[in-house]
Amino acid sequence: MLAELSPALIAEVKLAAQLLSSKQRICILTGAGISAESGIPTFRDKQTGLWENYGVEDLATPEAFTRDPKLVWSWYQWRRQMVADKAPNPAHHALAQWQYHAQTSDQQVTLITQNVDDLHEQAGSAVTHLHGHLWRNRCGQCEIPYQDQSRASYDNQGTMSFDKTLLSCPHCDGYIRPDIVWFGEALPVQAWQTAEEAAANCEVFISIGTSSLVYPAAGLAQLAKQNGAQVIEINPDPTPNTIVDITLAEKAGIVLPLLITEITAL
Repeated sequence: MLAELSPALIAEVKLAAQLLSSKQRICILTGAGISAESGIPTFRDKQTGLWENYGVEDLATPEAFTRDPKLVWSWYQWRRQMVADKAPNPAHHALAQWQYHAQTSDQQVTLITQNVDDLHEQAGSAVTHLHGHLWRNRCGQCEIPYQDQSRASYDNQGTMSFDKTLLSCPHCDGYIRPDIVWFGEALPVQAWQTAEEAAANCEVFISIGTSSLVYPAAGLAQLAKQNGAQVIEINPDPTPNTIVDITLAEKAGIVLPLLITEITAL
């Protein structure tokens, strides 16, 4: 498979593999690009169909939910329906394989994601979610988790659908919302602490499929660099980031399986 890539990219993959195989503490941050390779549209993609006239401020803020909870809930049920049949791609599987391999070596591979889908978990990875979980709900008022996590129902033809009826909290009667970090909300404390510690203490930081535009997550690479780590970016459209030491300008689903094969062979 290496032969299918450009000589320059092959050289960078081998360089990255040599670096990673010689280090113990690795921190990985994944973004929307890795899920896009499984067919999940990124949040920054233009909305389509019923939602094309709505913006972020209408669908993914606390104010939007207060103003029109039915609209926001309906959109997230629509998103769940879009994501429900998506599966991990080779990039997800490669990361899970690396974590499994690391258990038998001296490596610590910490995986952090900005994505709200569960494709990393489906592939077998242990992952920390910075922006919440699409498949979880909680009360928008008292914040107690809502335990009825049924995803979908099926009609007689086997067509899957997600009920857009608003749900009420059994504890306080507030409306149930997705357990997602919306724009303007703080990241979960424990998840962010895990991410900061991993970035600050790693020897290599890898950014995969993320624009490095959404803070505070985008600051993790800078934190790692300030503490002496080397930075690798995997992105078909590299960001103009001067702190990156090695750039692998290709889709994660192509590069990561090759990279992990090289690492485990060394």
